[in-house]
Amino acid sequence: MIGFVSGRVLANLPSGASIIDVNGVGYEVQVATNQPPSVDSSVDLVVYTVVRADAIVLYGFDTFEERAFFAQLLATPGVGPATALAALRTMPMAVLAEAIESGDHKAIASIPGIGTKTANRIVLELAGKVVLDADARTPQNSVAGSVEEALRRLGYGSAEIRELHDIELPDDESAALRVALGYLGRS
Repeated sequence: MIGFVSGRVLANLPSGASIIDVNGVGYEVQVATNQPPSVDSSVDLVVYTVVRADAIVLYGFDTFEERAFFAQLLATPGVGPATALAALRTMPMAVLAEAIESGDHKAIASIPGIGTKTANRIVLELAGKVVLDADARTPQNSVAGSVEEALRRLGYGSAEIRELHDIELPDDESAALRVALGYLGRS
């Protein structure tokens, strides 16, 4: 999987993607900002890779925290990469997280592609998991988000993953994944 790209912006596409030249290879990356990077500028993007039967799609973020927040949005049933990306392009991460925590369904439903039902589902699934640290303004639980993402890729469902919310996970991602797999193996 591609997790990071660093290079020069060759072009910005109407779809919101940018073509990034990384040592002579052009990667098309869906950038999670309303303002695409300037052509010929250097960029460093943290990447979330989605592999589908018909394509490999790269989603680029400024920070690992934004990537983790994107992964948490994807954990919500009915929210795919396009919807999660639209959410981050519409609202800053801190504003969206605050709307989730406060149960502001109307603010979330104002995001293109998200209706009332999906907004309610986002609040239900993510409330309490994306609280932002007042100083850093980043998600506090990115290890849990990474573990959830890994478990989804391994084929575990939302119900099984929800069982893990009651257990304490180590700060190290690989150790946390081992603990989670051990717990799920006993269930």
